[in-house]
Amino acid sequence: MTRRAAPHRGLELPYGGGTDADDDRPSKTQLKQKSHELQTLGEQVAALSDERLAAVEMPEALRDAIEEYRRTRSHEGRRRQMQYIGKLMRSADEEVLREAVAAAALGSARETLKLHEAERWRAELIADDAALDRWVQAHPETDVQRLRSLVRAARRDAAASVEQRQTKNFRELFQFLKPFIEIPA
Repeated sequence: MTRRAAPHRGLELPYGGGTDADDDRPSKTQLKQKSHELQTLGEQVAALSDERLAAVEMPEALRDAIEEYRRTRSHEGRRRQMQYIGKLMRSADEEVLREAVAAAALGSARETLKLHEAERWRAELIADDAALDRWVQAHPETDVQRLRSLVRAARRDAAASVEQRQTKNFRELFQFLKPFIEIPA
């Protein structure tokens, strides 16, 4: 008995033998990836401060779900609530939420950069007299007499032994410099 070839052999059909309309649908893997991305974005949105969260435009059901997530303490309850948030986020404007999370991250990065810059200036002022002139040129509105007094006190502390060292003057100098530091956009 001879075998006949199956009728579909030799034909170049896509997987599933469907029509072109089926090709437009995302695969199950793509849908799961999108769902996980939305849950991750939901966790980031839930981690925003109360003020930033209040400023974000989102559906009221999503806002309520995020507030419920914040109140939930059990691990399993938080996991299930986050899945629900991910589901609600399908109907929310994803770009607005991503922008809010990015703005929060950028804001904290700018604050960190500002603090590092103030620390750098403090170290320069303590180490070098010429740094005081550079500071005054960069920030002419500075109370120079107060700044010199703080620098002298911080230098005295730096010269003292470890047991006698007081960090109060280091902190005061840092707090004095911090408001003058501007980080460009």
